[in-house]
Amino acid sequence: MLPSGVKELIELPKSVIEDRFQLQGNEGAACLFAGAPTDGLMGGGFLYTNETTLSLGLVCGLHHLKDAKKSVPQMLEDFKQHPAVAPLIAGGKLVEYAAHVVPEAGMNMQPELVGDGVLIAGDAAGMCMNLGFTIRGMDLAISAGEAAAKTVLSAMKRDDFSKQSLGEYRQHLDEGPMRDMRMYQKLPAFLDNPRMFTAYPEMAVSIAARPVHRGWLRSGADA
Repeated sequence: MLPSGVKELIELPKSVIEDRFQLQGNEGAACLFAGAPTDGLMGGGFLYTNETTLSLGLVCGLHHLKDAKKSVPQMLEDFKQHPAVAPLIAGGKLVEYAAHVVPEAGMNMQPELVGDGVLIAGDAAGMCMNLGFTIRGMDLAISAGEAAAKTVLSAMKRDDFSKQSLGEYRQHLDEGPMRDMRMYQKLPAFLDNPRMFTAYPEMAVSIAARPVHRGWLRSGADA
């Protein structure tokens, strides 16, 4: 599964960000969206606060884009105009734009990680997990980098950088990021379900939009 991710970095004064997101000190906010950002296709939107910028973007599965009614840049523009998002980014200045292919399939698309004189980590190693409620990648890449460093230091002492010598990299990974990747390795197939981004969000919104009648709410004494 290879989703396409696009992101804008929007500059705002720190005081404005803190006021809009009700933040204090070193606090931050992370908002995730499903349904509207990708027009019901597999994927979703995100909005993260930084000190003086906001990271706003969306991710959409490449194999679903053939069914899209609009381009990814247009999806992003429409997402920015959504009533839940527009007030949060109002008055901001676009300072950076980026696009990236995200390897979300985890262990299901992981290549051979060790070779003679080479170790593979991060995106190239498929170390990214879409858990539905959050996307993990940076922490896995950092853990893999630490595992690679330990392996290289050990290999330097032996002056042996063969595939066999570097094989302990896999052991370090098994003690770190690979534990979670194994736990969630079947999740990409579960999330690759169109109902997850159309029928289910629409049902949740429909339920939340229904008026609550006073007769539905009774205290234990009244029941």
